[in-house]
Amino acid sequence: MAHAAWNKRWIKPEIFPLFAAMGAALGICGFAIARNIAINPDVRISKEDRAAGILENYNEGKSYKDHSLREYVKDCKPEIMPGLNRFFSASK
Repeated sequence: MAHAAWNKRWIKPEIFPLFAAMGAALGICGFAIARNIAINPDVRISKEDRAAGILENYNEGKSYKDHSLREYVKDCKPEIMPGLNRFFSASK
């Protein structure tokens, strides 16, 4: 009985975009948390690493900051639709 009421309330076509947006937001947050825990040089999980204090690991921090996506878009112009921008800004 309660399952049928839940289905009647939440399983509607109007709710699917909300589920998609929430799923995407949770996915992005999960990715960011996992990336920081796994490879961030400032995050130390083990007790031995935390006892080391502040490390002068500039090269490790630079490699974390300049990841492969940032290297890929480094030389690109910050445009979303470059063809459309060229069409409307070209001299006639």
